[in-house]
Amino acid sequence: MYIGIDLGATKIESVVIEKDGSELQRNRIDSPKNYHKTLEAITNIVNDIEGKYKKKLDVGVCHPGSSNIDTGLIQNAFNSPWLNNKNFVNDISKNLNRKIYCENDANCFALSEAYDGSAKNHKIVFGIILGSGCGGGLIINKKILTGPNAFTGEWGHIPIGKPDSKNNIEEYISGKGLERQFYSKYGKNLTAKKIFENARSKSNNEIEFINEFKSNLGRCLSLIINMIDPDAIVFGGGLSNEIESLEQIKDITEKYLSNFNNIEKVNLKTSFLKPKYGDASGVRGAAILSRQNST
Repeated sequence: MYIGIDLGATKIESVVIEKDGSELQRNRIDSPKNYHKTLEAITNIVNDIEGKYKKKLDVGVCHPGSSNIDTGLIQNAFNSPWLNNKNFVNDISKNLNRKIYCENDANCFALSEAYDGSAKNHKIVFGIILGSGCGGGLIINKKILTGPNAFTGEWGHIPIGKPDSKNNIEEYISGKGLERQFYSKYGKNLTAKKIFENARSKSNNEIEFINEFKSNLGRCLSLIINMIDPDAIVFGGGLSNEIESLEQIKDITEKYLSNFNNIEKVNLKTSFLKPKYGDASGVRGAAILSRQNST
């Protein structure tokens, strides 16, 4: 048995899985907005689970942001700022008196789907999170690929536009980015979800805006494919749920690849996939992470 914990900005979710991937239990509590209370909450979760099963288990945790390779300090946890500049891995390992395996939440999402999810039959898998922000993770042969700067998969931070522009991919294809872009263009404060709803209701401004979003998404995905050429891309996050047809996104991406590579027609072989485990993939990936590192 293995414990997976998903440390989010609003909730801490835990799962216990068997070696065959079956779930024994799943629980969720509100996430404390305080670093020391967060450590205490996770420690209590693990102690309660191990008390129930009367054995010590390997534990994996997925969290926002990434750990600096040199210092171990968490960086870029934008929605959980109380984690930034803290050595979370070291502190939670001390609390539980063992090595705890920790990774970025997008990496764990991608690992889950590549390990036994919708992309389990693929070698190179890029998992993307389209939610309030935009993240990603790269899996090769069912292993998370982490570069020397811990930036692997952070495609949302790639700058686009004019050299003096501070805009990046996230500004054009994430939920918060879309909301800012829509307000700038139409002067209306709408949530990303509402913009999609209005587009489905045939509101002209929203239809035009969502078509532009799809075009931008295809263009950004073509960048990933030109660099990595993955066998599969798995789409996660709340904004991904609003996309009705991944085949349409694939067609748009294919057109950009044809134009950028100066080829009349690219026959794109990359599979565009919905996640098998949906929002549960991150916490499952954390458990799988602990399993891979304990064997």
